[in-house]
Amino acid sequence: MDSRSCWFVARTNRSMVAIGPVIALFTPICLFHSSTLEPMASMSRITRSVKGKRSYDASQRRQKARRSRDRIIEMAQRRFLRDGYGPTTISAIAEDAGVSVDTIYKSFGGKPGLIRAMGARALEGRGPVPAEQRSDELQALERDPRRLISRWGMFVTEIAPLAAPIMLLVRDAAGSHPELRPLLEDMHADRLRRMTDNARRFSAAGHLRPGITVAEAANVLWTYSSIELYELLVLRRGMPLKTYGRFVADAMIAALL
Repeated sequence: MDSRSCWFVARTNRSMVAIGPVIALFTPICLFHSSTLEPMASMSRITRSVKGKRSYDASQRRQKARRSRDRIIEMAQRRFLRDGYGPTTISAIAEDAGVSVDTIYKSFGGKPGLIRAMGARALEGRGPVPAEQRSDELQALERDPRRLISRWGMFVTEIAPLAAPIMLLVRDAAGSHPELRPLLEDMHADRLRRMTDNARRFSAAGHLRPGITVAEAANVLWTYSSIELYELLVLRRGMPLKTYGRFVADAMIAALL
């Protein structure tokens, strides 16, 4: 019989004896020669290799898409801040970014979508961990309210230079470009939501001065983290950024503690 054939094993009371292909009241067990097992193992390795390649290819595609998206946002921000909202065209951004116009419309939906993406990126701050996540972690760990607010002042000095040019662009262009008005309202609403959440946590930790409500605390945080205050003191009055951060922190401490 060919060495690759199936053999039957006779189960006896004491042992198992390979007796070849027979028909009997024994339990059949198929024993394969190594020449049969090798192709099966090879197929298994090929399958794993194909799956690994697919996973690698998918990861590469995602990284390429992220790089393309980041470049589009970067080129859009450069154009908008240099030329203004109205004069900037999608075709110019596409040419700068090395992509098609359709790619931008499919990814962002147009100029308001690009501005929204620019704002979201600015609010992440600098570094690999988004600023909002770092703020949440700080609130969970820091027990001293003065140190906590001082760190908030530093967050303001990190985010304001990134977000202010974008928010001021939207604010100034919204009067003549109605499609930007919902975005401007969303930006204000999102920041108020975030400051209200901070105020609620601050109150729950017992940090607020007696008599101050969560809503009042949210108004304080919302005001002192505003782009308008940054515009007045830093952009117009030339206040150094570190001085501005201390000013914001001192004002919030005086109002809340």
